[in-house]
Order: sequence, then C-alpha cells, then structure tokens
Amino acid sequence: MKILILNGPNLNLLGKREPSIYGNTSFDVYFEQLKDKFPTLELVYFQSNSEGILIDKLHEVGFSYAGIVFNAGAYTHTSIALGDAIASITTPVIEVHISNTHARESFRKESKLAAACRGVILGFGLKSYELALSAFQD
Repeated sequence: MKILILNGPNLNLLGKREPSIYGNTSFDVYFEQLKDKFPTLELVYFQSNSEGILIDKLHEVGFSYAGIVFNAGAYTHTSIALGDAIASITTPVIEVHISNTHARESFRKESKLAAACRGVILGFGLKSYELALSAFQD
C-alpha cells in the first residue's frame, strides 16, 4: 500500500523551528522511524514551501496512491486551492498537524482542507503522522 506523506511550508525546518511547539527531531530522521514502524506500507515523502507545487503533487498521486497524509502547515488556514485539489482527487487524504491548532492563534482554528479530507488528526506532536498511517491500515 503506497502512502504519500506530504508536508507544506516551513516543515522542512522541523528540529530547528520553534522546538517548544514542534520538537527537536527533523522530519528526515522521523521519516526513517516511520518506515521502520510501518514496514508493510510503501511510504513516500515530499515537502514543498510552494502552494502550487503541493497542488501538483496532489494531482500527480491523487488517483493512484492508497492514501495521503498531509500537513499543509499555514496553508491549511488560507488555501481554498488546496482544499479544491483534495476534493478533486480520489485518493483519501488525512489532514495532520503537530500542534493543537485550536489552542493557538484564532486564525489557526479554521481549516480550508478538513471538509475534503477523510479525517483530521492534530495535537499529538509527530505521533499525529503515526496515527494517520494507522488509520490507513485499518
């Protein structure tokens, strides 16, 4: 089962960026741990800071992969285009966030993506990705 983990803007800085919120582990290191933890899944990782590139990736895999775990970062709260892209594909998408976005700034309480996603997992640190991957195994 092929699953894409798709990360949006600033998530390339995990391990360096605001460690009190996002922790000290880089996503590259964490991705290796995920591959070890989910050996029956074929995990693919992609990150971009550009909205259009994220849309292109959704279109590219959105009719052939078994699932997408998507942390759109701040685009979650602003991008109608990403929400439309998710709604346009057949591959199920689970929206994830490392922090509890509802406990942060007021603008982070609304997702432009959630309605088009299979589900949303947030607030469990990097474990949010594991929970999403587990949902695809069920």
